[in-house]
Amino acid sequence: MNPSETLSEKEVGLGWHPKRVLLILLIFSIVMMFAAFTSGYIVRRDEGNWREFDLPASLLINSIIIALSSASMQWAFFSARKDEIGRMKIGLALTLGLGLAFLIGQFNSFGDLVAGNTYFGGADANPSGSFVYVLMGVHAFHLLTGLIFLAVVLKRALNYQVHSRAMLSIGNATLYWHFLGALWLYLYLFLLLNH
Repeated sequence: MNPSETLSEKEVGLGWHPKRVLLILLIFSIVMMFAAFTSGYIVRRDEGNWREFDLPASLLINSIIIALSSASMQWAFFSARKDEIGRMKIGLALTLGLGLAFLIGQFNSFGDLVAGNTYFGGADANPSGSFVYVLMGVHAFHLLTGLIFLAVVLKRALNYQVHSRAMLSIGNATLYWHFLGALWLYLYLFLLLNH
């Protein structure tokens, strides 16, 4: 073990840190949850009484924003590996900003859905709209947890606790953020093809 490497950062056992294993288990459980949601969507759609509607254009803009945030997160990760601390901080801050922009965009998309007479519940609601709100809302909740994770890593980076010899926190944050971006792109394409 490198003397400057802390015990909490050391890779153990099969080469995976326990925090990485927990993150992978979390990701797996989220995948299973969204697989259940999208399966339920398809089954319910085939039962009938399904209202077709156009997705708001704002969802495409949000998809571009989250793809850009994934690129800035990867830039921050590569910068940390090269000990380019200033660039890493900028990348993390940019990712945080783009993530917040995505959440605001999702909130605005809810308004666009309502403007198109697509509701979550009530007498005017159709199951098709309710499914869209649930998929978007649960994803937004997980993205909010990702933003908290990013803020913690940024705070550590500002205290010079993230660098080429202490990559666990930014590595885990990068993995989770890419997962959230890929999950949204899957959901957007799923809704686009099945609405």
